[in-house]
Amino acid sequence: MSHKVAFSFADGKTLFFPVQGNEILLDAALRNGINIPLDCREGVCATCMGRCESGQYSLDYVDEEALSARDLEQRKVLTCQTRVQSDASFYFDFDSSLCSAAKQVQERAVVSHVEQVSPSTAILHLDADMDGRTLDFLPGQYARLQIPGSQAWRSYSFASQPNANNRLQFLIRLLPDGVMSNYIRERCQVGDEIHFEAPLGTFYLRQIERPLVMVAGGTGLSALLGMLDQLAERGGCGQPVTLYYGVRQQADLCELARIEAYAERIPGFSFIPVLSEAGEAWPGRRGYLAEHFDAAALRESAFDMYLCGPPPMVESVKTWLDENALDNGHLYFEKFTESNT
Repeated sequence: MSHKVAFSFADGKTLFFPVQGNEILLDAALRNGINIPLDCREGVCATCMGRCESGQYSLDYVDEEALSARDLEQRKVLTCQTRVQSDASFYFDFDSSLCSAAKQVQERAVVSHVEQVSPSTAILHLDADMDGRTLDFLPGQYARLQIPGSQAWRSYSFASQPNANNRLQFLIRLLPDGVMSNYIRERCQVGDEIHFEAPLGTFYLRQIERPLVMVAGGTGLSALLGMLDQLAERGGCGQPVTLYYGVRQQADLCELARIEAYAERIPGFSFIPVLSEAGEAWPGRRGYLAEHFDAAALRESAFDMYLCGPPPMVESVKTWLDENALDNGHLYFEKFTESNT
């Protein structure tokens, strides 16, 4: 039996490869051309250290000078002593160039559908099955897309999880005058070929052992949809999952049916939309996202918060956590600067 393993690096690159049953993780990486820095290969020097972000594993031997008890609690591993027992992902706090793995493969896809889901948002559907191989990525990561007919590239989070048919989705904010926005509005056609680079980014779902708080601002929802799709397919995660989704006006809310369906497939799922410029008819919550967090509930137990949206929103949430002295949570965030062109 083999398992699929992802290695993610500090420069945002991610590489996938198979690991055979009972195979040492380092041996599998080297066999697949991923030359992780190493020295002793005996569990002593810690040169090959990484951290398991998701999945199950065992360690053959670890010298106490290489990994402390605290390190082991944090799921740090030595790849030369690790055997994976499931599909898994590992993070390394150095650039992929240190293991001769920096080259990014350029992928191809064709437009299969464009769907305008709100006045300010469209979903770009791509079929990336033309090269006959499965595209691997971790839900939450992003791709760089080249806009057809130009030399411009733009980055968008996957709004879906990996699938055997390589059907991809991206939430696109429609700007008054932007290179991608204009392409979608004026000349995008089914069958257009789009080149892209993926996977990129270190924002993805980790091992779930605590309640999840997911916070999306605008099209930052895209990355969280991919994560929620994965949880829904698994039938949940054994922890409550709360999604906060903030936009300006009610018309800007999108994918509501999809979000509401998660309640049927993810036990303990709840959804809280918030409008910053709500009209009088809006019956829900108003203002800014952090104003609606339950500090008392978050203080009661440790939690993981996944945060994706524009920099001001991300910074406001981080400030709120600091002001409320909520240091019992793990914060993972992706803040993006929306292009003006």
